[in-house]
Amino acid sequence: MIVFPAIDLIAGKVVRLERGDRSRMKVYSDDPVAQARAFVEQGATWLHVVDLSAALEEDEEARAANSAAIKAICQVDGLSIDVGGGVRSLARIDELAGYGARRIALGTVLVTEPGFAEVAARGFGNLLVADVAARDGQVKINGWRDGIAASVEDVVGQLTELGFRHLVFTDIARDGMQTGIDVDAYRRIAACAGFPVVASGGVSTLGDIRALAAAGDDVIEGCIIGRALYEGNFTLAEALAAAKEAAC
Repeated sequence: MIVFPAIDLIAGKVVRLERGDRSRMKVYSDDPVAQARAFVEQGATWLHVVDLSAALEEDEEARAANSAAIKAICQVDGLSIDVGGGVRSLARIDELAGYGARRIALGTVLVTEPGFAEVAARGFGNLLVADVAARDGQVKINGWRDGIAASVEDVVGQLTELGFRHLVFTDIARDGMQTGIDVDAYRRIAACAGFPVVASGGVSTLGDIRALAAAGDDVIEGCIIGRALYEGNFTLAEALAAAKEAAC
């Protein structure tokens, strides 16, 4: 199981939001590159980066600061970068790929522009990740602010048909809340997709990590960890060891 420490960016700063709420933001660092290097020193090989300024359609200055940070993070030795947030054009996919991103996540446009999703999947294939977030079974888009009239299962099934083979599923009600994870929810999503998923939202203990790893490689490809690391619940080194131990 891949362990993805997370760096969420607003205006070039490392932050975390509670349940995606911009008004409930905590800043953890003004230096995202230093944070990325710190994760490498603890054993990270992958990093999950989210451009929240783009996802929340903030001003150009904030978005430019995030782009500069993402570009610099992609140059950190020893890291593969999975990046998303507000990716809504082929040009942006090209730009992020040019920075060196190894995976690029698409969220809102997968639902609002299925034709675009199909073209992107055909053109970029394994580089792309479908980023699906839901609260109480309802898929949310536009920085998790808007709901749509489609179930998680329907959306995941459609994306699988388009050819997506990487999927991050975020449980919004648990994101940033350190309330633990629902392994069965990820089992249902993986069964619907037909391939393992990356779990996001609510990882708060080493037990959560062990439970995800124990679910097996056919259910869980990886897990994203954010606030629990920044608040010191455990270290990344401990998380990596727990994932390895449970998978054995």
